[in-house]
Amino acid sequence: MRYVTRKLGTTLQVASRHFPAVVITGPRRAGKATLLRQLFPKARYVLLEDPDIQGRIRGDPRTFLEELHPPVLFDEIQNAPELLSYVRTLIDSAPRRMGQWLFTGSQEAPLMRGITESMAGRAAILQLLPFSLTESTKVNMLHGGFPEVLARPKFRALWFASYLQTYLERDVRAITNIRDLVTFRRFLALLASRHGQILNKTDLAAPLGVSVPTISEWLHILEVTGQIIVVPPYYENFGKRLIKSPKIYWGDSGLACYLLGIATEAELQRSPFLGQLFEGFVAVQSWKNHPSRDGRSAFILAPRIGGALQAPDYCASKVSVTPCYRCRRQGGGRP
Repeated sequence: MRYVTRKLGTTLQVASRHFPAVVITGPRRAGKATLLRQLFPKARYVLLEDPDIQGRIRGDPRTFLEELHPPVLFDEIQNAPELLSYVRTLIDSAPRRMGQWLFTGSQEAPLMRGITESMAGRAAILQLLPFSLTESTKVNMLHGGFPEVLARPKFRALWFASYLQTYLERDVRAITNIRDLVTFRRFLALLASRHGQILNKTDLAAPLGVSVPTISEWLHILEVTGQIIVVPPYYENFGKRLIKSPKIYWGDSGLACYLLGIATEAELQRSPFLGQLFEGFVAVQSWKNHPSRDGRSAFILAPRIGGALQAPDYCASKVSVTPCYRCRRQGGGRP
């Protein structure tokens, strides 16, 4: 597979010159390890999903690290978070050596807790999502931006089916013990139908026969594993941003289409979800290219002269998926 330049690459190289460690988070199979291996070809690659390596780390983590010679790339560090405290010791023994410790992780919340406790001030933390339109012209609503789907679009359905199975068995169960994976799988499809919509947890809980707290827990799982983006509404009053309901976006439109049973471009054009899929696609593309300071809020607002904000309304034509927009003045409300 031919390597495609990632927009994050420049930022990553700058970070490696100013921090002893660099951490890249994001959904599984987004290309995190590929990016690091391309930019740092001399780094020793260590896959922490390997059972033999996990056994060595549990047995004697200090000796395991001493046998490695930096720079080192640890792939999926959430599988061995105990390494972080030992790496911190090595960093503190040579604080001027930059870019020696590279990490990837697919579970943001658990990983961030470990970094906060062990690597605060020592690691740059970046996020990588699947390809954006500015990185690959192959990106579209039906296929999304996962590198392997774009490389082999004919096997799209098989890839997403395998991806979901791996995601359910590894990432989800690593965070919490969900007993009813069948209902959780139905939840994913139902949430895909709410792509780009205002979050209503009661509306999601009722057809599944589960409680609202369960829906909150499942949404948290999807967010920390990089599958969805929870976007709070924009209000000039910060308090309103905290209490008003957010919108939910799937990070990859191709996965959302698969969950909705949309298999072809013709089916996408006829789908009743076309409009919201298009809105979500544009919103996520905007966020990938212009992330906000908090990483997720108000990503289709643009400042105007005088301090006012404008928000373009995007829609998809019933004849073809063609963007059209109009701008409204934004004094408070949703992007």
